[in-house]
Amino acid sequence: MIKIEHLVKNYGTNCAVDDISLEIGAGEIVGFLGPNGAGKSTTMNILTGYLSSTAGRVSVGGIDVMASPLEAKKQIGYLPEQPPLYLDMTVDEYLKFNYDVKGCTFNREAHIAEICEVVKIGDVRRRVIRNLSKGYRQRVGIAGALVGKPKVLIFDEPTVGLDPKQIIEIRNLIRNLGREHTVILSTHILQEVQAVCDRIVIINKGRIVADEQTGNIARVIENNRRFNVKICGPQAQVLQTLKNTQGITYAEVLAERDSDSYTYTIESAPGVDIRKKLFFTLAERGWAMIGLEALGLSLEDIFITVVNKSDEKDSPSARYSRRASKARAKGAIESQLAESMVNEADKRREAASALGLTDTDDE
Repeated sequence: MIKIEHLVKNYGTNCAVDDISLEIGAGEIVGFLGPNGAGKSTTMNILTGYLSSTAGRVSVGGIDVMASPLEAKKQIGYLPEQPPLYLDMTVDEYLKFNYDVKGCTFNREAHIAEICEVVKIGDVRRRVIRNLSKGYRQRVGIAGALVGKPKVLIFDEPTVGLDPKQIIEIRNLIRNLGREHTVILSTHILQEVQAVCDRIVIINKGRIVADEQTGNIARVIENNRRFNVKICGPQAQVLQTLKNTQGITYAEVLAERDSDSYTYTIESAPGVDIRKKLFFTLAERGWAMIGLEALGLSLEDIFITVVNKSDEKDSPSARYSRRASKARAKGAIESQLAESMVNEADKRREAASALGLTDTDDE
């Protein structure tokens, strides 16, 4: 449905988008992530036809965005971070205005009624937009993007500023829209991506540094290999025993102390359930294990580590990045996952570049 080939965008000497290649299939919900200034908004603006590219090609539904911008734009519904609403209009007036601007040929009343039903704004159709809550305004913005039945929907921070109830409602709405549309979701709320998206694309410094199915990351996150364990016993001996226990790859004592017990962080080898072995090892020495808490990986840790890994590759002297990466991934789980994701993204970029060079030679 969406094909981006060797996309480049320069602002003078600053390269905002650096040779991005990406394909998104019909019906996919893709989370587009990256730190501020990474090139997300620039890429989306080129995709929507708002900006031109320095080099490369973008097509939507087989239509080149630069060669046939009006035809390509008919395939896209776009909701920017600040919905472009006319506050003095009623919801009905706004949607009819969108219908006329887009030159739609459907039955207008039936089409707008259908959209209002999908977005759940039928009860506010006669109200002035200025008087609506932020959650309803966001829904009206989504409704405007749906006018014309576009095949692709692009949402930039769709839940920013909403309360928890409104966030859940918008997430559910986006998930339902993904059944009939291709959706690109740009957000800084990583739980939102995990809850809604089928696939995660992370961009940093204008390059794709990770492209992975959400399910693959979720399985890693849910595969707990790290624990906080509270043990009664002499600290030095307990720590040494933990380090020497087969199946434990990492152990350190934390500052937390409760009477004669200390809290330790341990990490097990891949595929090893260390809990039973740990219990019997401590019991043999007469040390009581009075607490055990599984520490799952977080998408935030993975995101930060992926970005830091890509920074290290671009700048070997980025000491802060290395310190931050090590601090947030002491047991190296996030680091291993991030490195594999960054390496996979590099391989895809190199393969795409090789194909591009081949095409140039053939010409």
